[in-house]
Amino acid sequence: MSRLYRSTFTYMGKRYERTSTVSQRDANRKADAYMAELESGSILINKNMRVSTWANTWLDTYKKPALTEKSYCNYKRFVDNLINPQIGNLRLDEVTDVHLQRMINDRAGNSYSDVRHLRITIKAIFKKARQSRLIQYDPAEALIMPKCAKGIRRSITAYEREHFLKAAEMHHAGLMFKTMLYCGLRPGELAALSWEDIDFNNHMINVTTAVESGTGNIKAPKTAAGIRRVPIPDAVYNDLTACRGDPFDPVFTQVTTGRRHTESSRKKAWESILKLMDDSMGAKWEKTKARDGKMRLKKILSVVAPDLVPYCLRHTYCTDLQIKGVPLKTASYLMGHSDIKVTANIYTHITDEILDEAARLVGVTTCVTARDHSHKTA
Repeated sequence: MSRLYRSTFTYMGKRYERTSTVSQRDANRKADAYMAELESGSILINKNMRVSTWANTWLDTYKKPALTEKSYCNYKRFVDNLINPQIGNLRLDEVTDVHLQRMINDRAGNSYSDVRHLRITIKAIFKKARQSRLIQYDPAEALIMPKCAKGIRRSITAYEREHFLKAAEMHHAGLMFKTMLYCGLRPGELAALSWEDIDFNNHMINVTTAVESGTGNIKAPKTAAGIRRVPIPDAVYNDLTACRGDPFDPVFTQVTTGRRHTESSRKKAWESILKLMDDSMGAKWEKTKARDGKMRLKKILSVVAPDLVPYCLRHTYCTDLQIKGVPLKTASYLMGHSDIKVTANIYTHITDEILDEAARLVGVTTCVTARDHSHKTA
């Protein structure tokens, strides 16, 4: 009677065995080959396969060839860190809508964007499994968003604008953020600008590229709408002219290296501008004794708004277009929006300036809006 050689291994929590009547080496070879097939997803493409196997197959087959590195990594982050650890060991046909809804509910309270992208990922994975006839029904088709912290982009107030402009005049990155305020460019578009992109004769910025978030690569904007020409107001034109460089040099650079700004350097520059604004707006300090025994100043009250982020400047640009009577379609072009509804959502925000102009047009000779200056000490 011939001897039976066995070789076992564990993959994704499940134990497998391969046998051979030839030798232990042959059994090991069969086990290694089978594990390689499992890892590549070339076998078990059926309803009994594990969620983790299908999710990884979906990533490599449908997402990796079609997406930028950053977008692919975002999908992979959800698969590796959330989906596989929680339901990866379940068979595809075992997953119910309850499993998936609980996974999303566990993220309640996180940012709206983060939870929405998790839901998008889950829905895409199971929709493709249904289309591939691996499951009879799609358990992700009716997932509900839980309550999340939805960020609100807003315009800066007149008071904030006053102190921002004061801080920008003192800061090495001030012109970059002023250009965002007066021309409405996205952070990645500002970072990608070279001097050849600025048409000084016609007072225009030619937006044709953007720095991709997460990679630092300079690429075309995400959508065709991002390619546009934006007028340069006098408020920044003279400053740009004064520091004009060689055509292929970046317009905005780090003060320490002279290189093009990165996400990190832009963040640090904005934080230091906020500190200047905070002091200008009345932040309070007190002297405290440090560990070395010396007296040092410590900030005990910050007055700058915690939701004041660079995108507020871009939002303000759009609001300024509305106040000045720029048509919605033109504003959508200048903002680089691919969907005019996005611009329209900003155009529905009513500001004191808009109300004052409406009052003037209907014949009111005195200001009718009540100014709330509580934000000065908020």
